[in-house]
Amino acid sequence: MERRTPAHRDRAVDGLRALALLAVPTGHWLLGGFTLDSDGGLHNASPLSALPALAPASWVLQMLGIFFLVGGYASVLSYHRREGSTGAWLRGRFARLGRPVLGVTAVWALAAPPLYAAGVPEVTLRTAATLVIQPLWFVGVYLVVTALTPYCVRAARRLGGWAAAPLLVSVAVVDFLRYGPFAGSVPGWVAVLNVLPGWLFAYQLGVAWGERRIGRRGAGLLLVGGGLLFAVLLVVFHYPASMVGVPGAARTNSHPPSLLVLALAAAQSGAAMLLRDRLARLLARPALWAPVVVVNLCAMTILCWHQTAMLAAAVPGSFVGGVAGLTTAPDGQAWVVARLAWLPVFAVLLVGIARYARRFEEPWAGATAARRAAAGLLAAGYAVFALGLA
Repeated sequence: MERRTPAHRDRAVDGLRALALLAVPTGHWLLGGFTLDSDGGLHNASPLSALPALAPASWVLQMLGIFFLVGGYASVLSYHRREGSTGAWLRGRFARLGRPVLGVTAVWALAAPPLYAAGVPEVTLRTAATLVIQPLWFVGVYLVVTALTPYCVRAARRLGGWAAAPLLVSVAVVDFLRYGPFAGSVPGWVAVLNVLPGWLFAYQLGVAWGERRIGRRGAGLLLVGGGLLFAVLLVVFHYPASMVGVPGAARTNSHPPSLLVLALAAAQSGAAMLLRDRLARLLARPALWAPVVVVNLCAMTILCWHQTAMLAAAVPGSFVGGVAGLTTAPDGQAWVVARLAWLPVFAVLLVGIARYARRFEEPWAGATAARRAAAGLLAAGYAVFALGLA
């Protein structure tokens, strides 16, 4: 790996991407649990409902801001290196992201009927479908912001890092409408207006970073300003402390993103920019660089299949009964300790699954049009099932 790494490779950005990627399964495995009903069916649950003190863990594990930051940085470099048209470049990016999504949903669509015939309760299969589909919203949003890369480049060249400021203001305005004095007369669909600017914010920062329009002073401003805004929103405006959804909570920061998410993304982005050189020196060591390469080569596999790895342990466990940290209710510190012990098991299962699922990231050169169409139909059918429409 060391010998095959080009000298111009930006190891720090790859390291940040790997860190953000690994935070996704770690967060879902630690902050997501199950309850077992009297018929042996699994239901989603969260330890944050009973243990709100765990909320600060979500500040560390919610690293989508970093992911969009390095995504914008990498996209602008790739965009400038393209040899064909912008449309061809976008089609290539879309194919790389779409193949693994089709793969995981098609496989689950094929597996669900045999699992049901084998005695897995329907409620468990619906819980599994929700968990499998849940992380994939990110891919759809990422495709949209990637399509906006040419416009982000133009904005960055004109305004530098300040090109992200209107996106921050837009989210602030929507939050004011949702939670301010006029909240009672504002329709619920207004929240959807935060989806695109909320996630485009860090991507635009990444594009400006890739265009070398954000220096150390700008990075420091992002770190300090984002941190201060985060504290004010928590203490003064009483935003929910958790960066992920909590069952039964009246408000959520993540779906769609609130201003608190952007504040955290700004602080994380500033810190990442300031630590870039130090991280690059660390990753010059082959022993540290090798795992970063492996994680980046399996990026979409990790994203698409990590929930399956947890289910590979939880579904058999549901037939045994209440297994501490696995199928017992996440309602106390004992559950947290037990769940921490399960994390290495989930990781090993993910490695085993990735050995076979990794092929979905590669070009489907040998797949006929009929097979591609069948995969699309299976994926669509599974999405309908996961959304409770069938």
